Formats: sequence, C-alpha cells, structure tokens
Amino acid sequence: MRFFVELSYNGTPFSGWQRQPNATTVQSTLEDAFSMILRSPIQVTGCGRTDTGVHAKQYFMHFDFSEDFPKHFLDRLNKVLPAEIAIHRIFAVENDAHARFAAYHRSYEYHLVLSKNVFEKETAYYFPFEQFLDFDKMNEAASLLMNYDEFFPFCKTNTDVKTMICDLKRSEWVTDKSTGKLIYHVSANRFLRGMIRLIVGMCLNVGTGKVDLKTVKQAMEQQRRLEKSWSVPPQGLFLCDIRYPFI
Repeated sequence: MRFFVELSYNGTPFSGWQRQPNATTVQSTLEDAFSMILRSPIQVTGCGRTDTGVHAKQYFMHFDFSEDFPKHFLDRLNKVLPAEIAIHRIFAVENDAHARFAAYHRSYEYHLVLSKNVFEKETAYYFPFEQFLDFDKMNEAASLLMNYDEFFPFCKTNTDVKTMICDLKRSEWVTDKSTGKLIYHVSANRFLRGMIRLIVGMCLNVGTGKVDLKTVKQAMEQQRRLEKSWSVPPQGLFLCDIRYPFI
C-alpha cells in the first residue's frame, strides 16, 4: 500500500531535503527512522527538494509498505526523530498517488525582519537597511511577475528542467502588524530551482533603488538574467500550503 505523510521541519541543521552521501538531510533522517521502527528498508519520496537551511511549515511525502504498522507508530516516530522534524499524520492513498507529481499548488513565504532579533536568526533574514527600503516598489516588482509565465531570469544556473513555465497565482509582500515582519507570499503550480530567493533579492534591489522596474520588465520580456542578480539567504524561506486533488 502507498501512504502519504504530512510533516513539518526546521531546515537549519540539515543539508537540504534530498539524501546525500556524507551529509545529514531531512530525507535520510526520515528514512532511517521509518526503517528502524518498521524493521524494513523504507524509501520516501517528497513533494519537493528544499535547499540547505530552508524550512517547511507543511510538507508531504509518500512511501510504500505492505504490512501492519506497529502500535503507537506515529508517537514512536516523533519520539525518535530530532526536534526539528514533526510528523502530523499518516494516511493511505491510491497506489499511483505521488507526493511530488500530483501536487497542483505550492506556496512559499519569505520572512524578512528589519530589526535584529537574536531569536529569529535561523527563521528570518535580517535586513538592516530599512531606511532605504521602499515597500511600495517592492510590491510593484512582485506584482509585475504576475504578467508572465516564463521565469528564466529567476532560475539558478545548471538546472536540468525542461521548461521555465510556472503558473503564478500570488506574488505579493505583506506586513505582519504583530511582529513587524515583511513577508513575501508566492503561490504557483511549480517553482524553478532557487526561484523564490532570486525573486526576493530582486524585490529588495528594486526597493532600495539598485534595480528599476523597467530593467526587470525587460529581463522578463527577453527571458535573460538580471545583471544585478541576488539570491537572498535561505533561512527566511518556508514551504507551505501543498494541495492535491485527493486531499
């Protein structure tokens, strides 16, 4: 049978999602825990590959298993997993359901703080130049992207994807009044490698006057990289709101 797992994780201590030799990753940590408790080699497939230091408020993965789960399986998993990973539920799905390819909607948030906060250094990016930042221009830049469906300017080099097409459903900055954070919200059917961090960097460059909107528009229309391209640090980025037609 195939099972879906809903979980969340703090990506700080991990070298990204995907299993790698000689590195601790979210995938390898989960596979080791599942294999130990189920006493059988378990391989899991995730809904996406987050980079080192990137977090997931909501994440789905699937695995196959043909026997009964042991008693208190979920509790035992959470007990052996590190504090940075939490399993929320496990449920059976059709055998052809796929955590990555069946998802039709994904969202990310990027958290930006303008005042130094020692308790958020792993979960938000501190931007110390608030006095130079034009929030309205940042939102103009974010909104501009909604006019396009190809995003080569915001894809890391050496990627193996066959298409740069993404169907954006949301791209905007909001202010969290309770915390003072600036949060970038973006939703689409899919994302390119490094796309959100490059978009956030572009918005900050526009907001500080280092890049103008005309330059961004030209780059999008010509599908070429920006000369002043900036991939912001990973710690402010959260994957969230993954949707499937059968959930």
